Amino acid sequence: MASELVFPGETVPAKHVNLKLGPGLLQQATLSNPSESSVVSTKAGLLQHSANRSKWWVDSNARRYVPAPQESVIGVVTQRLGEGYRVDIGEAHQASLDALAFEGATKRNKPNLKVGSLVYARVSLAHKDMEPELECFDAQTRKAEGFGELKGGFVVRCSLKMCRQLLDSKHFLLPLLGGKFPLESAIGMNGRVWISAKEPKQIIAVARCIEAVDPDGGGMDAVEAKAFLETLDA
Repeated sequence: MASELVFPGETVPAKHVNLKLGPGLLQQATLSNPSESSVVSTKAGLLQHSANRSKWWVDSNARRYVPAPQESVIGVVTQRLGEGYRVDIGEAHQASLDALAFEGATKRNKPNLKVGSLVYARVSLAHKDMEPELECFDAQTRKAEGFGELKGGFVVRCSLKMCRQLLDSKHFLLPLLGGKFPLESAIGMNGRVWISAKEPKQIIAVARCIEAVDPDGGGMDAVEAKAFLETLDA
């Protein structure tokens, strides 16, 4: 199915037993029958869905990140507050992260994050009238599944569209870079990508390639990116 252009207020055909709505979509009661609900678009863009149609979202080249439940984000701890933390995720409001929202965390054994620490987390609560809430484990398995504190490495800022592309397993960039040298990465839907490699020059190469491929930057395709990577000392 070709992507459909939608505008704010339009009803979209998002239906599934395990329906999950991403950015740009809102589920609300219908006016004619309050017991029923419909899904409407809250912003203009291209309507997208996963292969099994369980996940739906509106793809737009927004500049500012708006949290949506179950999205992965990279945040910076800005404050320790009681039994948790305040985290900057690039949104209008700071997010909260409970100290027990980590794999295996207990009141006696929990992470001790410092101001400035990086975390890879999942949005557990997102509402326009409340501050976002984060968790650093998979809600179903209670396992870390890659979430938690990010140590070392470097954070590259890019467009929200670039992050969505990097999360697509079919996108060419990360396999291209991984074939050149070993690297680790964590991709946040909030316009931040964490990268770690053995040598600083390799991290610089990854950062420059992300900027070059970013639709808001150079917009290079696979052939151009491969040629560009060859010019870098990595």
